[in-house]
Amino acid sequence: MLLTPRSRPRTAGRRTTPKVSRHRKAALLASAVSVCLLAAAAPPEPLGVGDRLFPYLGNPGYDVTSYDLSLTYPGTNDKPLQAVTTIDARTTDDLERLNLDFAHGTVRSVEVDGRPADFTSAGEDLVVTPEQPLAEGSPVRITVRHTSDPVYGKDQQGGWVRTSDGLAMANQADAAHLVFPCNDHPSDKAMFTFRITAPKGYTAVANGLPAGADRVGTTTTWTYRTQHPMATELAQVSIGRSAVLHREGPHGLPVRDVVPASDRKALEPWLAKTPDQIAWMESKVGRYPFETYGLLMAQASTGFELETQTLSLFEKELFTEPAYRRWYIESIMVHELSHQWFGDSVTPRSWSDVWLNEGHATWYEALYAEETAHRPLEDRMKTAYGSSDRWRRDGGPPARPKPPVPGQKISIFRPSVYEGAALVLYALRQEIGRPAFERLERIWVREHRDDTATTADFVRLASATAGRDLSGFFKAWLYGEKTPPMPGHPHWKRSAPAQPAPPRVRR
Repeated sequence: MLLTPRSRPRTAGRRTTPKVSRHRKAALLASAVSVCLLAAAAPPEPLGVGDRLFPYLGNPGYDVTSYDLSLTYPGTNDKPLQAVTTIDARTTDDLERLNLDFAHGTVRSVEVDGRPADFTSAGEDLVVTPEQPLAEGSPVRITVRHTSDPVYGKDQQGGWVRTSDGLAMANQADAAHLVFPCNDHPSDKAMFTFRITAPKGYTAVANGLPAGADRVGTTTTWTYRTQHPMATELAQVSIGRSAVLHREGPHGLPVRDVVPASDRKALEPWLAKTPDQIAWMESKVGRYPFETYGLLMAQASTGFELETQTLSLFEKELFTEPAYRRWYIESIMVHELSHQWFGDSVTPRSWSDVWLNEGHATWYEALYAEETAHRPLEDRMKTAYGSSDRWRRDGGPPARPKPPVPGQKISIFRPSVYEGAALVLYALRQEIGRPAFERLERIWVREHRDDTATTADFVRLASATAGRDLSGFFKAWLYGEKTPPMPGHPHWKRSAPAQPAPPRVRR
């Protein structure tokens, strides 16, 4: 949004003003009008919240409290959906205009607090000008009627994923605004309501819990609501000829999975593993943080899995391809599950903090493989240590990843923020001892639940938990060009021969 100067109210009381000639008054008035006209005519421009990796992502000046997203699926995944996005927010500045991230769809109308508003595009922003300026601290409701197009050009990545029978979402890291207008940055989490209308024969599922299914003629509208705030990059909507399978997890947690209806029997043995995996994670870091969990197995080729909140996205091929070993598949399931704590409940405040997501998910993936499949964690960390200098050179150190490659925005997901960041956690456990490390992990997810956090927050908590200042340790391990010596393993060597790329990206 564009912040323009606004006059402040005068203070009460008398004050004297010098006399000004009539001609001087006219000149001053003309000058003031000219300045106002220039301010009003200032062209809209794309804004951002200053993220180092995605400088135009998100928008300052307001805080979103909730999204209400209505989508109407036309029965084919190569045509736009009709959509209405309603955003409730509170301003944090005086605003003449406000910017939303939205870059792929046709906007038909915009209303602010029920009144028509002007709108235009600037870069990947939708710039909205309400009839009246918005005062700081005011609640505001923005309603955008638009299309949501699942067909993209070559230079756009993420957003809708076209499956063999419908659609799913993959919005990480900066693609939610290709689907719906939003403040598309993880620092602004909000509650979500989804209303998805689809023709007979289709099933729609979204984040959160179901809140009704209304049939009108040959269509059904499904409603889902989250019970915890969520970053836009974690939104998920599945529309397809799907089966929804239900089971119970620890403490009566509702577990629901969404699979192609024709494959439900073949996939059931994998789905049945989830409750025990949740119990395993709870034994490490505490109670599951959300209202439900499950797997969405999509008939699509994405090359990655994704921790969309309460409903993780997986390629069906992961579970049907014979080349993938059973222990590997199960560890990837735990990778995405652990993200529900690390990344979804505790969300990075900036994308430079993504190592807190991926490092922890890789850590618990590896720990699970060690405890259930006899794949030694130490061996994996030693191998990672050998490659770590190369990863830092190619992608930057774990907490300061290099910007994405032009045209490849998801290229921030490099080995340095996966295995390299898990290596940092291993070094930390070596440095402070297992009991302090395990205590830190539990406190971290408890203190920052449903909130955002930074690398500096983690360093402070680790120091407090260990009872000593660890800032020097973290500075070397998170920001250094070279990997420091591994505590307890002075013989470990760096610069091993290049390792083959892992077969999949676990996001």
